[in-house]
Amino acid sequence: MMNLWHRRLLLLVLVTISEGKLNVLLIVADDLRPSLGCYGYEPLITPNIDLLASQSVVFNRTYAQQAICGPSRASFLTSRRPNTTHVYDQHTYWRKKGGNFTTLPQHFKNNGYVTFSVGKIFHPGAASGKTDDYPYSWSFPPYHPSTQKYKMAKVCPGPDGKLYMNIVCPVDVTAMPEKTLPDLQSTQHALQIMQNVSRFSGQPFFLAVGYHKPHIPLKYPKEYLNLYPLDKVHLAPDPSLPPKLPLVAWNPWADLRERDDVKMLHVSFPYGPLPKHYQLLVRQSYYAATSYMDDQVGQLLKGLEKYNLSSNTVIVFMGDHGWSLGEHQEWSKYSNFEVATRVPLIVYVPGLTNKGQNLHRKFIFDRNFINKDNYRVTNALVELVDVFPTISELSGIKVPELCPDNDSDIELCTEGTSFLPLIKDTVFNNGASDLKWKSAAFSQYPRPSDLPQENSDQPKLKDIKIMGYTMRTDKYRYTEWVGFDPLTLKTNWTDLHARELYVHDIDPDEDNNVAGLWDYIDVVADLSDKLLKGWRKALPNSYNSDKLNHR
Repeated sequence: MMNLWHRRLLLLVLVTISEGKLNVLLIVADDLRPSLGCYGYEPLITPNIDLLASQSVVFNRTYAQQAICGPSRASFLTSRRPNTTHVYDQHTYWRKKGGNFTTLPQHFKNNGYVTFSVGKIFHPGAASGKTDDYPYSWSFPPYHPSTQKYKMAKVCPGPDGKLYMNIVCPVDVTAMPEKTLPDLQSTQHALQIMQNVSRFSGQPFFLAVGYHKPHIPLKYPKEYLNLYPLDKVHLAPDPSLPPKLPLVAWNPWADLRERDDVKMLHVSFPYGPLPKHYQLLVRQSYYAATSYMDDQVGQLLKGLEKYNLSSNTVIVFMGDHGWSLGEHQEWSKYSNFEVATRVPLIVYVPGLTNKGQNLHRKFIFDRNFINKDNYRVTNALVELVDVFPTISELSGIKVPELCPDNDSDIELCTEGTSFLPLIKDTVFNNGASDLKWKSAAFSQYPRPSDLPQENSDQPKLKDIKIMGYTMRTDKYRYTEWVGFDPLTLKTNWTDLHARELYVHDIDPDEDNNVAGLWDYIDVVADLSDKLLKGWRKALPNSYNSDKLNHR
């Protein structure tokens, strides 16, 4: 039960929301798994994100709908799943293939907000109409840091004094082209926007800042290596190829193989493991790149405080999908495993999630607020398609209605669920209540063939022959790899290529596929039925009515 103080606080927050005065700062990190201090991943040093978490709600089990940049971003920015956007690769624009769907920033723009894009929000290029969806989504042309064009350039110093195009790439920033790095540029541009909008208090804003790190190349200021001595870095707990893994599920990490330092290792395709010493170097640099990105987040938080914006700005920090760091002998994303689909999600709502920490409903950039014992954490299953309706509800603008079964002609609707009830429940009950939420989270990944080949990681739409649909429940991860027709965009559920079943209670790293064991025959039958019924049947009970599903 809420006490009187809680009731008054909630009323104040709801009044603020109803007046539509809350700004939005959306921060998206590229290829970031939940390897953060606030998620209990002790090797990582992320004090700024941890500080944000200390005044927010931390979502412990959040899942991307496809573990690759273009499809994932098209999905969560439209609140439609890949089978609706029809974006399965980096070369398809949802407005041409799926429908003229209203995006998250477009919805805010249509409701009187000025909207800004800094860095990587939509996947640039064909996946966003070669304009980052401007002018639909943004009030001004999106900003891209000029130094991002060196992503594939030979700028990484090698031991022989020459420059290479490497994965592992600690650098002296002053020696880089333009003497800076992409994320440094994005931070400075975002801070300039904050300064400008602070002068117009009556104009709400939606500011999306997309950081490129820790996406490869792992290029970052070399001083961040000092945070992670190599003798303190360990291999993944399960660095070997699982014996029962269906070959169609294998991610041969072709993007790493393009890099000069990996080429020099002469790793055999597709299963040859990286040498152990290089596995450690990649993990070390992923950690360093994450801490570098964390410092950029810290600059944004300081900016909110400096320009007096934190008392009326919702902050959402998230990843677009995860990344494998040697688990299952894999690297990159491009799979349906937990390490590829699970992402961090942290939501700050002024006056609600920071209750009891300050009375002015303002984010305080003071690390004395960090107390890991007091993190407000929910273990409910949520999905990135839920972000759109949630931010809308928090900001007091129209919450998109649930999409009907055939929604290709509907510009504004959602295939997700606002998780504002979870935020309120977690705040007022410190995560101890029994609020029932989604029974499953859904993701998918395409393949061109049953056996790994050069384009298995990133098949173009025309080459997709198999779709792997995966479902994460409280206890299980269940996956079916089934036939897919790229011309009709139809799935043939009777054309079964492989199954995977992992029991998280006893196998949290998903190393032992038990789908073929007799002991689990009934579990497989039950989960297969639920997977086929899909995400609608997994919604929270209050959302799972015939009226809601078909309106």
